[in-house]
Amino acid sequence: MRLALALVPLLACAQPAWVPQKSGTSAGLRGLSVRNSREAWASGTGGTYLHTIDGGATWAAAQVPGAESLDFRDIEAFGAGTVMLLSSGSGEKSRIFRTDDGGAHWTLRYTNPDAAGFFDAFAFWNGRRGIALGDPVKGRLAILVTADGERWSPQPGPEALPGEGAFAASGTCLIVTGEQDAWFGTSGARIFHSVDGGRTWTAVQTPVRHDGPGAGIFSLAFSDARHGVAVGGDYTRPESAEHNIAITSDGGRTWVEPAGTPPAGFRSAVAYVAARKAWIAVGSSGSDVSYDGGQSWKPFDTAPYNSVAFAPDGSGWAVGPKGGVARLEWRGR
Repeated sequence: MRLALALVPLLACAQPAWVPQKSGTSAGLRGLSVRNSREAWASGTGGTYLHTIDGGATWAAAQVPGAESLDFRDIEAFGAGTVMLLSSGSGEKSRIFRTDDGGAHWTLRYTNPDAAGFFDAFAFWNGRRGIALGDPVKGRLAILVTADGERWSPQPGPEALPGEGAFAASGTCLIVTGEQDAWFGTSGARIFHSVDGGRTWTAVQTPVRHDGPGAGIFSLAFSDARHGVAVGGDYTRPESAEHNIAITSDGGRTWVEPAGTPPAGFRSAVAYVAARKAWIAVGSSGSDVSYDGGQSWKPFDTAPYNSVAFAPDGSGWAVGPKGGVARLEWRGR
């Protein structure tokens, strides 16, 4: 016990810092997938995607042919050059693309058939099994699943409250854990959970604000089977720290506001860094770090970022407006 307690201040001595990199694009970036300390992918407006294989020393930016009018809000990269992109937009502007040769060729795998539909995010248990989330169509949140990474099938989604949807802000309003669990947060500040790969869902109310069209949960993440963090707030009030976070310590059965200082404003993405036993949250007004399970947060940067992601080895990046890309460094002990 003494050793465990002694490690906490040592870990906290190492402070995070964003180191901006040249992305080679001015596109607004929201999608991010980090594979390891050398390789990461990002995506955004104008049909844009980015790729680095040297830790961000250089980024190669390109456009998916024929997709120049699309906004790629989410991206997932796997081994052997397989990458999938999800675009967000009304009706047929919501699409899913795939490449198996690192972007040399892209194929359109799914186009949203509902004029009222709008894709928000997707997530994968592995390179084949995945799930996608969209705003409500005919009163139900849209759910798609794939068993092979090629064909996508609509599933009966859970009922939405009037005006409830999800936010395509960072690709992290929907996440997966374990072998079958899926989670997503909504503008109604509810967190939905499926234990059977998206076939059935339960919903829990959280204390995150949902008092306007720009408010709700934007991102969630888990550090283990019991402990999770959900962030959001109101993106129209980026400096407001009012009711912008909820945490769970019972596997998502209940969510509460933390006891300490919350993140310093609206936050669109949160991620856990296992190698540092730390949480990082980012948003349009800055970034924060927590070393105590999300109970208290300390701001460390004021640059705007939309999304953040880390590899198992602790390597991580953030992406944001106007081609913003930064790699996280830990300074100190």
